Amino acid sequence: MTMAGKDKRFVVACAQMRSGKDVMANVDAAARLIREAADGGAQYVQTPEMTNILVRSREELFAQIVPEGACPTLTALQEIARALKVFVHIGSLAVRLDGDRAANRSFVIDPDGEVVARYDKIHMFDVDLANGESWRESQTYRPGESAVGVDLPWGRLGLTICYDVRFPTLHRALAENGAEVLAGPAAFTKQTGEAHWHVLLRSRAIETGSFVIAAAQGGRHEDGRDTYGHSLIVDPWGKILGEIDGAEPGVTLAEIDLSESAAARRKIPALENGRRFSLLPASSEPTLLREAGG
Repeated sequence: MTMAGKDKRFVVACAQMRSGKDVMANVDAAARLIREAADGGAQYVQTPEMTNILVRSREELFAQIVPEGACPTLTALQEIARALKVFVHIGSLAVRLDGDRAANRSFVIDPDGEVVARYDKIHMFDVDLANGESWRESQTYRPGESAVGVDLPWGRLGLTICYDVRFPTLHRALAENGAEVLAGPAAFTKQTGEAHWHVLLRSRAIETGSFVIAAAQGGRHEDGRDTYGHSLIVDPWGKILGEIDGAEPGVTLAEIDLSESAAARRKIPALENGRRFSLLPASSEPTLLREAGG
């Protein structure tokens, strides 16, 4: 089928989780939610960041995670995708790398159970929050260096993870490369989620004329952290098409039509109208004022 004649409509789902320290318990929880989404008609199901384990202690993390080739979560969800004949997008897994670092890695699995895309989170969440929480992802995870898009039967999907949402240049680059839908699986803290989750995701959709799908972790986790939840599906105008209103695990679904992305970009051609520019030193006199004689 040609690109022009291709059906651009499909049903997507976010599977909201509350991952803990037990990898196999998290696998079972993800599998149940993916089945629920598929039963509801979903053709693409996204799980959150850190689907396989959410634990603050570096020692506990490395005691459980393994290299990608031996990852039980990846293997189990490949089998689920194959059995249900759906695309399963694992928002991310913690996978062991050589040495003392891990990767925060997304996987897109096709209905044959094959991994068709991988993405390592580029931006590391290194921050001290006002409530006393301190996070240093860069001490544990090796940041990715490449943006990734993948072609699904309906159009192109651009991959991001959690903190990446605060970096609009990444989303613009993916959209300029043809992505009509952007993924933002996350484990947003409750504090930052309450302040910024909705506005950031809606902004990335509006700026790029893209759909945004963001499955989230939600609630109080075994390691004591609180995540915000509120998994979202957003259209290119910033309208929320699906949301889990709170932090409880569950599923939200929506039918999306990727032709609406092209329509939005025609109405507001921000991607097309973007221009490169130089930045004057802060001490320089503005060009227009200088030409006008001050």
